[in-house]
Amino acid sequence: MGDVHVVADHLAGSLTDVTFEMLDQARKLAGDLGGSVVAVLIGGTEAMVSELGAASRVITVSAEGDFNPEIYSRALRTVVEARSPQVVMVGNTSAGMDLAGALSAGLKLPMAAYCSRVEKGGTITATSQLYGGKMDVVTDLGNGPCVVAMLAGSGSAEAGRVSGSPSVESVDLPAGAGKVRFKRLIQPEAADVDITTQEVLVAIGRGIGSKDDVEVAVELADALGAAVAASRPLVDAGWLPKSRQVGKSGVKVKPKVYLALGISGAPEHIEGMKSSATIIAVNTDENAPIFDVAHYGMVADLFDVCEELMELVE
Repeated sequence: MGDVHVVADHLAGSLTDVTFEMLDQARKLAGDLGGSVVAVLIGGTEAMVSELGAASRVITVSAEGDFNPEIYSRALRTVVEARSPQVVMVGNTSAGMDLAGALSAGLKLPMAAYCSRVEKGGTITATSQLYGGKMDVVTDLGNGPCVVAMLAGSGSAEAGRVSGSPSVESVDLPAGAGKVRFKRLIQPEAADVDITTQEVLVAIGRGIGSKDDVEVAVELADALGAAVAASRPLVDAGWLPKSRQVGKSGVKVKPKVYLALGISGAPEHIEGMKSSATIIAVNTDENAPIFDVAHYGMVADLFDVCEELMELVE
């Protein structure tokens, strides 16, 4: 009892930042619970084990090929049933949501999703971000065991990225191939501009209004020597190509300056740009979640701001 299991999230052969962010939070939580941090690595590589030094122990389960929700869920359930951790932390990622939901339903454990924070006071409580990050909801999970799906940015990836030689325990994969088969990983197609290499990005969201008004952002980006990026709704609408999408289902960017125009700041978008050196947000909604991560913010009409910036640059 008291242990916190962190399910290592990895994609295309690399551990994701949310893995280390969870390890950062898990160390304090495990201390408050009187337990230790255990990383659960399903289908990973030996090289990944040495990156999980923030954990006292690593449980590995070999699984060939890419992520398979059926096989990974069965493996995770086997580990949790045998060791009874007080808290199981899973990334609130595409893969993690499959695992967390299946584990909660299969073992009848209470679960909280979209979590930014998990704490132990009188009981274990989880703070979840709902409605695109506009509302925080605190859930009382009792004394555990429980499952929490953690949002990217919930901890410090740098603090959780500790090299070391934790003890390793190998667990056999439960028998049975299952019915789900991995077909392929779809990556954004190559484009004329790689936004992950840009020092300045002008990013636009729903606040831009219409496809014709995208040209306003393009003109500003050209004047600043920058590139245009976008949140998912604009890409889904076909206003900009997938290669320009920032966020969980797009790409992660770390420019020197990230100018967010008309972007509310849903957790999925923030995951992709929160490491930018300087974040400047412009939004007419003073309660927009983007202001929580911005270094500088302005409650204003983005078109007025763009016009003034153009005048200054010219």
